[in-house]
Amino acid sequence: MDVTLTIVLIIAAMAVGGALVWFMQNQRSRHLQKRFGPEYERTKARVGDARRAEADLTAREQRVEKLTIRALTAAESARFAEVWRHIQTLFVDDPRGAIREADHLVNEVMTARGYPVADFQQRSADISVDHPVVVEHYREARAIAERTDANEAGTEDLRQAVIHYRALFDDLLEQKPTELKPEHVRR
Repeated sequence: MDVTLTIVLIIAAMAVGGALVWFMQNQRSRHLQKRFGPEYERTKARVGDARRAEADLTAREQRVEKLTIRALTAAESARFAEVWRHIQTLFVDDPRGAIREADHLVNEVMTARGYPVADFQQRSADISVDHPVVVEHYREARAIAERTDANEAGTEDLRQAVIHYRALFDDLLEQKPTELKPEHVRR
């Protein structure tokens, strides 16, 4: 075989291999961007590099794939919805207590769904896999809850925390807010 032909074939094989690697990385990036939405950009900004961010997000996916995440039963959803209504009522008289209860309820729902309730960072990373849009609500609510514990949050902050917790709560229950109305309400 001619040396020139061998060199051309090697170069062509390297070009095809490089194009294949580029294509696969591009597909992986698109998959992660679509799956994680705003969480993709947040992670990329946090780690400062797209490749490391994608490795982080892929590791999250793999971790959550090993978990047994399940939908709630109708009875569980109804019970949690009733507790949420109580929290909203509690907010009027005890906003700080309502925030503590909302945080507790969200953790309880996550546990019931099958998410391990370890530390906050791990919980938010796990939640980001299946709930990438509302995970930021969880982070914001948690930050306000921490400021509340330090007596650094005002009433408007507390109201915002309830709104943030509600967004995550609704997403975890996989119901729209209108589906959470009490059954005993008459027209």
